[in-house]
Amino acid sequence: MNCVNAMMTTPLLQVRDLTTTLVQRDGMVPLVRGVSFDLHAGQTLALVGESGSGKSLTALSLMRLLARNAQWQCGGQAIFTDASGQTCDLLQLDNAHMRRLRGHQLAMIFQEPMTCLNPLLTVGEQIAESVRLHWGVNKVAARQRALQALEQVEIPAARQRLDEYPHQLSGGMRQRVMIAMAMVCEPKVLIADEPTTALDVTIQAQILALMSRLQRDTGMSILFITHNLGVVAHHAERVAVMYAGQVVEQSGVHALFAQPAHPYTRSLLACLPGRARQLSLREGHRMVLQDIPGQAPNMNRLGSGCSFAERCASRMALCDVQAPVWQGDDAHARACHLEYRP
Repeated sequence: MNCVNAMMTTPLLQVRDLTTTLVQRDGMVPLVRGVSFDLHAGQTLALVGESGSGKSLTALSLMRLLARNAQWQCGGQAIFTDASGQTCDLLQLDNAHMRRLRGHQLAMIFQEPMTCLNPLLTVGEQIAESVRLHWGVNKVAARQRALQALEQVEIPAARQRLDEYPHQLSGGMRQRVMIAMAMVCEPKVLIADEPTTALDVTIQAQILALMSRLQRDTGMSILFITHNLGVVAHHAERVAVMYAGQVVEQSGVHALFAQPAHPYTRSLLACLPGRARQLSLREGHRMVLQDIPGQAPNMNRLGSGCSFAERCASRMALCDVQAPVWQGDDAHARACHLEYRP
């Protein structure tokens, strides 16, 4: 392992040109294509985009949790600064070292807790397992820490829930258990992959408020994966917009909503009822919800040009033959052929 002392100004997680390719008998399918972003200590960075844009696969690649029933090739760098101030490339670590980091300093909340929790083990056993593995404590101490974690995520009757099985809990409680499992070893980076997708609106608000409080209490960084732009507006500092396996725009959250620079980002925002109402009031016509025409490209048949070209209202001849380059600066940048006007 190649580790060096980290500088104070170094981001907690630096992802550079991350690529994830599915190897098939009839060829290679690029699913994550050159993704780059920085995540600083205490920051929330949102990855947004339509379903199938590569958000979850990016997270699974960073956590080294890609499905074992397929063959994958990963490239690029993912430089992580651990609790001791050392930097390591997550993509180059051996499996044993990655297991020591995963669940301890790097943790992940998955989309559907019922498919991630073991139905044969009690909630307390599943949370305590991580404590025993990473902290090396006995069963009694691990159980006590599991209880503290359940209390931390505000589960009612936490001591009783320790001995219950996942099927005995509601969807909101199972989601809180997943957060408790992720938080129990006090990670530096938490990856939250659509943590409120299967929950009703009231429970969603409670879970998001809980995550914000835990972030304030612990100082952890959050990589928040979602397609809900309303959640992004209230819970993120920076946003990376993904389309067809690539990041097409990055900026602070306020700049993105005030002045979206990429046609895809503008199209996403135009689908929001609030934005449609603003446009109708500004232009003096009846409010009409917009959609994005067409479908996302087939990743088996990506051309040499812009992957959004076929759905873009600003399409030019150049878009079909040449991939766009990044324009802008670290504060706000996009990958598009249109002239950049900050």
